[in-house]
Amino acid sequence: MIEPQGPLPDEVYWKRRLLAAAAVVVAIALIIALIIWASSGGNDEPGTTNAAATSSTTEGSAAPEAPASSEKPNQGQAPAPKSPVESPAPTSEAPQTEPAQGAEVAPCTDQTLSVVLYTDKPTYTKGDQPVFTVVVTNGGLAPCSRDIGKASQNVTVRSLDGTRTLWSAQDCAPDKTVNVQVLAPGQQASDKITWSGTTSSPGCEKPRVAIPVGAYQAIATVGVKESAPITFNVIAPPQQ
Repeated sequence: MIEPQGPLPDEVYWKRRLLAAAAVVVAIALIIALIIWASSGGNDEPGTTNAAATSSTTEGSAAPEAPASSEKPNQGQAPAPKSPVESPAPTSEAPQTEPAQGAEVAPCTDQTLSVVLYTDKPTYTKGDQPVFTVVVTNGGLAPCSRDIGKASQNVTVRSLDGTRTLWSAQDCAPDKTVNVQVLAPGQQASDKITWSGTTSSPGCEKPRVAIPVGAYQAIATVGVKESAPITFNVIAPPQQ
């Protein structure tokens, strides 16, 4: 078995044996390589397939988003709904506001009105002309109309105890001006009346004289609504 036998020289048989052994080694090496490649290739292919699938999915999903985010579809669709929706809104609101403004408003009752009287100074020198301010406020919950002109308002000056009337704005120079205003809830309207600092009588029949030094009270009326009385002083002029 070991020593070659045959008509050929021994070297020929040894070379054949070496070539056969080499062929067997190569075949075994190829088989091992195929096994290793098969095992490694099976692990790589799913990853490659997944990567390819992922990339294809990403590309596939990115492709539809491009037209969705393009400006042409948005530019074509946005003006269509906005122009019919926004333009009628002001048109429909205007007619609703105008009837409300032109609608008839109920007169203000005395219960909803508040009348307050102010003086421009707490103390006057004899011979001054005090300025009274009448403020009318709508204390109700709804708008109402009221004549707050000189024809419906009056200011009277009385003695401090209120028992004697010294002056009334309607005595000597009655003003019949009518000023009807619509007052919103909480809205105020004011007017001023200047007093000469002298006495008066109904119809201005008695002579008018300067009031003496002392303390006085004044009240304002709008219609039959009276203000709370306010007090002020009249002092003698400084001696020169």
